[in-house]
Amino acid sequence: MEPFIVVIPARYAASRLPGKPLVDIGGRPMIAHVIDRARESRAERVIVATDDRRITTACRNLGAEVMETDTGHESGTDRLAEVSRRCGLDDDTIVVNLQGDEPLMPPELLDTAAGTLAADADADLATLSTPLQPAEAERPDVVKVVCDRFGRAMYFSRARIPYCREGEPPADLYRRHLGIYAYRAGFLRAFTELTPSPLEVTEKLEQLRALWHGYRIRVGIAGHIPSHGVDTPEDVPRVAAALGQLGHGDSAGGDNE
Repeated sequence: MEPFIVVIPARYAASRLPGKPLVDIGGRPMIAHVIDRARESRAERVIVATDDRRITTACRNLGAEVMETDTGHESGTDRLAEVSRRCGLDDDTIVVNLQGDEPLMPPELLDTAAGTLAADADADLATLSTPLQPAEAERPDVVKVVCDRFGRAMYFSRARIPYCREGEPPADLYRRHLGIYAYRAGFLRAFTELTPSPLEVTEKLEQLRALWHGYRIRVGIAGHIPSHGVDTPEDVPRVAAALGQLGHGDSAGGDNE
């Protein structure tokens, strides 16, 4: 498998749960569990990109590589781009984005995202999808994606796409997008210089900026849907219980080998 790195953007000032990366889950800060998931993947390097010294200190205490990035970034993608510049990554280096509030992310999905991009030399970034369930079709919080015959994204939407005018369309036309991305480092640096597109502003979907400007997104197939991350205080006990069931509740982390 082509080498890749994982970058974990971890912002302190989350509106619904301030200090979210440091929230205690099973006796450890949440960021520790996220780092564990990254280390369990095939990534050759894991970097936390943060905007706060408290998160930096916690990560260093965990023996994790951490980089303090600009506090003015508007998205995790901007943080990844800064990391790629400061690390001097080659344009073709594959960078996987693991959000800092995803302690239940299956490590194999990180591998799948990286492998999907590595397998398509003409793609600039890759993401994943799963079959769309009927109950999800009308939910705006569930993003849908349609692809061309080469498995590249044609459009993402919060609306149900494609629209079926008559008859029953093939079931595999309906795909749920999973918000996990693998980027080429050169694309990351270029992306932050692009102007947001009207489609992105309308749908509130950052990936539409890439499509608008002509970049190619390869969409891989995920084996399953990852569990929900931590957005609110109410999510914390649910995630702690799930980690405990998986045997991760008080793990000390492992080497990335």
